[in-house]
Amino acid sequence: MPVTGHLAELRSRIIKSAVAVLAGVIVVVVVYDRVLSWLTAPYVALCRRSPAEYCGMSYDTIADDVNLFTLDPVEGLTTRLRVATYGGVVLALPILLWQLWRFIVPALHRRERGFAIGFVLATVILFVAGGLLAYSTLDRALEFLIGWSGEGVDQAFRVSAYVRLVTLMIVAFGVGFTVPVLLVFLQLVGILTPRTLVRGWRYAVVGTVFIAAAITPSGDPISLATLSVPMVALYFAAAGIGRLLVRRRDE
Repeated sequence: MPVTGHLAELRSRIIKSAVAVLAGVIVVVVVYDRVLSWLTAPYVALCRRSPAEYCGMSYDTIADDVNLFTLDPVEGLTTRLRVATYGGVVLALPILLWQLWRFIVPALHRRERGFAIGFVLATVILFVAGGLLAYSTLDRALEFLIGWSGEGVDQAFRVSAYVRLVTLMIVAFGVGFTVPVLLVFLQLVGILTPRTLVRGWRYAVVGTVFIAAAITPSGDPISLATLSVPMVALYFAAAGIGRLLVRRRDE
């Protein structure tokens, strides 16, 4: 295929991906209130099991719910659009990965193309698993961060700041969990070998901790440990799976 053909193919894939993201954005905008309630659920759980004054102005003891505040007339709109964009990308993730794979698959051997569906499914499943793990530890992370505020500091979170922290935590965990898929792919195309991954496990463990510390938005040790430990386990799993797939490919 000439260069113009590749560019035309790339344009087609980008347009299809953009349409998928736009459809996801529209869905999240429609159900935004439910999404926001889901995002604040860990904070509500933390406030319910803590003393009445722990969450300060954020917690409404009468309604048994939390209140987030805005300090800018357009902050509510921008926050809604940000959440809708993140949610649209997550909802369109299977289509995005499929379009990416379909673009690069002509450069691969026929046997390597057979792993397309497996790679897409594994990436989506691991991303969702990482996001759910981040969500399950949000209340502990918030408790750690609030504890460092000091006595006499009242809690009143801006909706944009809270949503940014939660969404970035979910995305960071999701992306971190998909790294093993990349490692398996690199083994299949011959850039890495299972033996190389096993021999470099010490560097991988240290590097994983540094990467987890860099991509964890909250910076608390609970989130760091929650992300780095599964990533190390997935690293060894990627080496084992890659060894089996490479042996099967060679046979």
